[in-house]
Formats: sequence, structure tokens, C-alpha cells
Amino acid sequence: MNKYVKYGIISAVIILIIVVLVILNINKNNNDQKDDGVTKIVTSFYPMYIIAENITDGAQNIELVNMADVNVGCLHDYTITTEDMKKIENADIFIANGLGMENFLEKAIESNMDMKVIDSSANITDVIQDEAETNAHIWTSIDNYILQVKNISNELINLDPQNSDIYQNNTDTYVNKLEELKTRYLEELKELNGIKAISLNEAFEYMGKELGIEMTTIETDHEESTMSAEMLKNIIDKVKQENIEMIIIDKDDNESNARAIADETGAKIYKLNSGLRGNLDTNAYIEQIEENMQILTQ
Repeated sequence: MNKYVKYGIISAVIILIIVVLVILNINKNNNDQKDDGVTKIVTSFYPMYIIAENITDGAQNIELVNMADVNVGCLHDYTITTEDMKKIENADIFIANGLGMENFLEKAIESNMDMKVIDSSANITDVIQDEAETNAHIWTSIDNYILQVKNISNELINLDPQNSDIYQNNTDTYVNKLEELKTRYLEELKELNGIKAISLNEAFEYMGKELGIEMTTIETDHEESTMSAEMLKNIIDKVKQENIEMIIIDKDDNESNARAIADETGAKIYKLNSGLRGNLDTNAYIEQIEENMQILTQ
């Protein structure tokens, strides 16, 4: 055999062996990622992360990741990023708020067909809806938030039974805290029942309903500094005619619209916490509600 042909065959065999080893190694790594015994749970945004953090505290062999940056705020007009997709691609469980909040959910599911999706809004009937859309900010009602906690917990117990006892114990503890919070909340703020308010942030509609506030919600772009002159005039006229004393906005919203209304009417601005962003402490939601209680009792 020609020595050049012989060397060529040997080289080809060596290359083939290297290619096979590389493929085997890639497959091994992929299998390791799927079969490492760790359940990867991804939450869509901050409120869902706080719920999952409370339920999964102390659970074994889980990885809890929040998809969107914790300070991103509302997901209504959110565009999913490449980094977000990377988190989702190898997730086992994805926890969503539901009610259309995650407008990218179909795309996320297509990227990982094996991923189980938990819809925290399942079977929640106290949903505010108008002709245009559903208000997805259900967590600002403590009652709805408790239902979200229970929905997520029940699904996690079914999907990850090895941690079922931990999930159930954590859920019971958290729900007890939330029930105690709700009792104090309704008692301390009972004088707000029947009071009229204007809200420039739709997130507080559920809060208003829970407290019995007669709330008129004006949908605005919270980042814009101005609204149209006609809209502003109509709101000012309404506040004056109905003797509305409260203007509610999120503490992170632009204040200029509310300030213009307050200056013309004498109504007071209340800058509340919608729970869309904050620290990652397990007590974050409770602290946010208590923050609102302190502001509203003033």
C-alpha cells in the first residue's frame, strides 16, 4: 500500500475518532444538564419569584431563577430577551402570573416543549375586565394573592413530589402570615370603605376593590410626563365635581400628571407600592402591603 494512502487512512480514522468523542461528550453534557437531578424552576417576574421563594425555601435539588430582571416592573409590553430565552430553554417548570401578563408565553413554550407551565391565576374568579382587556395585576388583592400562592404550591407538589412536605409546610406558614396580614389590613383601613379615589395606575384596581374604595382608574403610560390637555381637564373636572380626595399612583410612576391634578383640585397624592419590584426577601410582599397601610392610615 502506498505510504501516503496509508497515512491518509490513519489520519481519517483519527479525525473520525475525535469527531465521535466530541459528539459523545456533547451528548453527555446535555444529558447531565437534563438528568442531574436538579429541578429548575423559572418565574416570569418579581411577584411570582417572591411566591416561589416562600414555597420552595429549604427544598432539595431545586434551582429557582427569575426570568426578567427584578426591577423590570410590569410585563405588559415586555420584549423577551436572548438571556431570558436561555433561562427558559433548560427549565423544568415555568411559573406565570397568567391573564395575559406574559404575552411572550407561547414563544417560551415553543422553545422548551418539555417545560411544565404553572398558571397562578387558574380558577381565580375575582378578575377585573373591561371591553379592551383583562387587568392582570391580581396580586394587589391579598385574597387573590393567597389563591396564587395555593395554586403554585399545589402544582409544585404534583410536579416535584420529593419536596412535597416542604412545599406544603412552607405554604401553610406563608398563608397563615398572609391571612393575619389581611385581617390587620382590612381593620386598619376600614375607614376607606366608600371613599372616592382616582388611580393613575391600573395595578391598584384590585386593592381598591378589596378596601371598598370607589376607584376610577385612568390608564396612562406611567413613564410619560404628560397626558393630553383634554384628558387632564376631564379628570380635573371629575375630581372637582365628585369631591374626590385621593389620587393614587405607584411610587415609581412619574408624578407630574398627579401633581397637575392635585394642584387644581386640592386632592392628595398617595404614592403606593404595587409590588412589581423590590428586594428578594421572603417577607417582601408583606412588607410592601404594610408600607401601603402606613401611607393610607396617614
